[in-house]
Amino acid sequence: MVNVQQTNRKRIVIKIGSSSLTSMHGEISRRKLEKLVDEVVRLKDDGYEVLLVSSGAVAAGYRRLGCLTRPTSLPEKQAAASIGQGLLIESYSDLFLSHGYVGSQILITRSDFSDEDRYNNARNTINVLLERGIIPIVNENDTITMDFLKFGDNDTLSSKVAGLVDADQLLILSDIDGLYDANPSENEHAKLIEHVHEITPDIEAVAGGSGSAVGTGGMKSKVDAFKMAMASGIDSFLGKANEPNVVYDAVHNVATGTYFHARNETTNLDQKQQWIAFNSGPEGEVVVERMVVKEAHEAKHHLLPADILSVQGEFEKGAVVRILDPNNEEVGLGIVNYSSDNFKRMQAVPNTGANSGKAAVDYEALVCHLETSIPVGV
Repeated sequence: MVNVQQTNRKRIVIKIGSSSLTSMHGEISRRKLEKLVDEVVRLKDDGYEVLLVSSGAVAAGYRRLGCLTRPTSLPEKQAAASIGQGLLIESYSDLFLSHGYVGSQILITRSDFSDEDRYNNARNTINVLLERGIIPIVNENDTITMDFLKFGDNDTLSSKVAGLVDADQLLILSDIDGLYDANPSENEHAKLIEHVHEITPDIEAVAGGSGSAVGTGGMKSKVDAFKMAMASGIDSFLGKANEPNVVYDAVHNVATGTYFHARNETTNLDQKQQWIAFNSGPEGEVVVERMVVKEAHEAKHHLLPADILSVQGEFEKGAVVRILDPNNEEVGLGIVNYSSDNFKRMQAVPNTGANSGKAAVDYEALVCHLETSIPVGV
């Protein structure tokens, strides 16, 4: 028996894929939902805070829309989602209430994350729910979101949500039981990789495509999601949803699957840096010598106006910009303390008092990825 006191984990984000929630006919599987809810309730009874990122809206709704197969056109997908989301949250709510817990629905779009005020508002709302013992059930607002504004899939969304709420662990449950060193459907000798401490090019190379006709997220999106979580200091797990007790066992590190271990605590991104790296929309570029950025990263000091060689694009004070080296290779992101016009005026009149003023980019608002695997802009 696992002793809960042996772990410091408290806040768990669980992502469940469409194929893990629906029947072979594309409808919500009561049996699969009950299994998941029972395992979440077990964690709740032990004092954990749990947030679900749940796929399944389109899969649950398309038959009620009158479609015989999963729709491919955007309007039909969104119409199916509008039906399925209601069915999904109703089922979750009924099951959680039967155990004495309350579920809440949160529908999010990518623009909610790219706007810092809305990002912080979402964070505050979810924190209140978790602290009050509520189980937030998060999904992308598929009914109104255009494809070019989507997160891409719920693997990416779950990692962003885990960072948003400072989760202790992210569990991604799917119809696959972990990351293999080769495609197990093509290579009978493929071996499960049980522990990953760094997303290397070799790890990325073995990430394959989607293995389910119901779900949309392939292994590549999962690896990208884990890369974000690891950079944010969040341990993660990938395993098969239909395994008995997989949720409870994964939280206690005894489930079969792949465990992705967070980076060293000293290199983790804080909340502000996470928003800059993963959610902001850069508005321009500043060019800086690569060594200057490396020194700022290692010595933890600001970039100064005199460090800026040139600027590209138009932006205002407080904008997020890409930091490029002279070869136009991106080496970081940061929030500038000057507009592009001010930078240009400083460069036109060098060695003035303006260049000795406040920092161009505060260290606290600087995300460097020179020597790291930070997946900036995922």
